[in-house]
Amino acid sequence: MACRALTHRVGVLLVFLLVLSGCERGARLSVVKAVAIGVPSLAPFFDERLGLGRDARVPSGPVPGGGLQQGDTPGLYGGTREASVCDVERLEDFLTDPANARKAQAWADVLDTTRAGIPEYLDRLTPALLRHDTLVKNHDYKKGKSVSFDSLLQAGIAILVDERGLPAVKCSCGNPLRPFQGDTDRISVTFGGDNKKWRGYDRASVVAVEPAPRNLPRLALVDVDEPGRGIERPVGTAGEKDTTFNASRKRAVPAVAGATFGEASRRLTERGLAVAYEGGAPPADEARVVGSDPAAGTGLPFGEYVTLRVAGASSGGDGSTAPDGGRTTPPGTPIPEPSETDGTTTGGPSGTSTPPSSSPAGTSVPPPPSPSKTSAPPPSSSSAPPPPPSSSSAPPPPPPPSSSPPPPSSASAPPASSAPPPPSSPPAPPPSSASQPPSGKSSPPSAPPPPPSSAAPPPTTATATGTATATPPAPQSAVEP
Repeated sequence: MACRALTHRVGVLLVFLLVLSGCERGARLSVVKAVAIGVPSLAPFFDERLGLGRDARVPSGPVPGGGLQQGDTPGLYGGTREASVCDVERLEDFLTDPANARKAQAWADVLDTTRAGIPEYLDRLTPALLRHDTLVKNHDYKKGKSVSFDSLLQAGIAILVDERGLPAVKCSCGNPLRPFQGDTDRISVTFGGDNKKWRGYDRASVVAVEPAPRNLPRLALVDVDEPGRGIERPVGTAGEKDTTFNASRKRAVPAVAGATFGEASRRLTERGLAVAYEGGAPPADEARVVGSDPAAGTGLPFGEYVTLRVAGASSGGDGSTAPDGGRTTPPGTPIPEPSETDGTTTGGPSGTSTPPSSSPAGTSVPPPPSPSKTSAPPPSSSSAPPPPPSSSSAPPPPPPPSSSPPPPSSASAPPASSAPPPPSSPPAPPPSSASQPPSGKSSPPSAPPPPPSSAAPPPTTATATGTATATPPAPQSAVEP
């Protein structure tokens, strides 16, 4: 028994391990190698001892939620008014030297250019400093070719930025860089050798950069030596054309509720404010924004983050999207509005497509149908128990009596007593029906009150006709035939 129980337990454990391993395969982690400032690469494209670039001590700024950042995010990069942090001319000289042709070709292949196009490509790059711990696809040079690996660069590392705001080159070693392709929420950072975990490292504030929607004319940097000062650096320059601005001046958060995520992001960027969002991945540009944190009107310095809250993918059914719904569902669009307000207001208008015009008509038109339905049965039963068409013409000739007897079950008694009067005034049934009631008896006038209470049948046929004349609809139905 003990052996059997043990076997059962081992089997359950194996099944559990198989399921667990399957789950892990479905959600793989990206192994990322940490690269700290001032630590030389083991296999660089360029000898770091020659001082091609110079890193700086920059504390990694907080990024709510971390994740992807566009290349035009205000304050994404830093700079300094001192000598350039990256010697682009020396890098160009090195890569265009025929002695380094093989290395230059591998470098150009990574950056989707050619050896001949290297000088022009470098002229479009701009030196800057990372202000956040940033994920990239790094490249070493080994055995005559480039070898890629995912890397986390510490804030303060000097890089060259391309026209779309993407990190393109690590200045100190010349290694080419490409955008990180993994999931920023599924990474495993390894610190090894001299690349020890640095002070201020926060896994939640790690960012990856995606290209800006369009080429940038300039980079808006934060001076790492004086954070209250901003630097505008034209793309492709190394600092000689820099201009400064007041980065500590408060900028009001714009109203973004109801706008798309793409439009709201543009408004914030134009104000010099950075965009943050809830969740691991940025919402679609078409997603509707329902609010921001801080709220609209709040004053923030340059480069501070504003978190945008968006509705669901459909951006419509969320009850909390009142401000946003004005553009998509409840408050704004006329079609959804009635559907939501029908229950709280009146159901009548919602039933008709044109509430104003249908309300008066509705009061005048509906009554006729209802009376006609209530008063129609008496005439139809008295004057035309048989088929509706022949019932009106049948009463004058003898056949009607014969046809009226069959329906006696419903109301043949009244027709039988009403048969004699018709012969007395057959020449003009319609007129006689209209004139007889007054001249025939004074009871018809008194009969109108009874019709509704169905007291008309007990009196003579005149009473039935009286009932028909008492309600306007009935005479019309009698005259129509």
